[in-house]
Amino acid sequence: MSFSGKNDGLMADINVTPLVDVMLVLLIIFMVTAPMMVQGVDVSLPQTTAEPLQSEKEHLIITVNEENEVFLNDFRLTVDNLGEKLSKILEGRKDREVFFRADKRVPYGIVAQIMAEIQGAGVEKLGMVTEPLQSGEKKKDKGKKSDK
Repeated sequence: MSFSGKNDGLMADINVTPLVDVMLVLLIIFMVTAPMMVQGVDVSLPQTTAEPLQSEKEHLIITVNEENEVFLNDFRLTVDNLGEKLSKILEGRKDREVFFRADKRVPYGIVAQIMAEIQGAGVEKLGMVTEPLQSGEKKKDKGKKSDK
């Protein structure tokens, strides 16, 4: 066996061009699919003039959709199981607050029943989630007439 003086052996440099190509393709795939990964339950919230609350921590959110299905964050529950599950979750928490989202087409009786279950679980603060009024809509002043 003789080795020639030529340098025809293995190359010790790393070729990063294929790595960069693969990473750019993955980046484009994630950029396209990220907006499609919306989580949560779709509900049509009532509109009010209240200002949004600023919060840095994740809260418990109870949602009732148009079909009267109850969700605790993204997990589906029955109304009967809601109080039990909620009380177990709140056992280890200092802040016993919950946010409640109900579709505007849900009957008031169901909303009242769910609120009673929430109160029975030991919730100290209950926030109602709504949507802000659209910019063209104004709150109508009742009892005031303009003479213009």
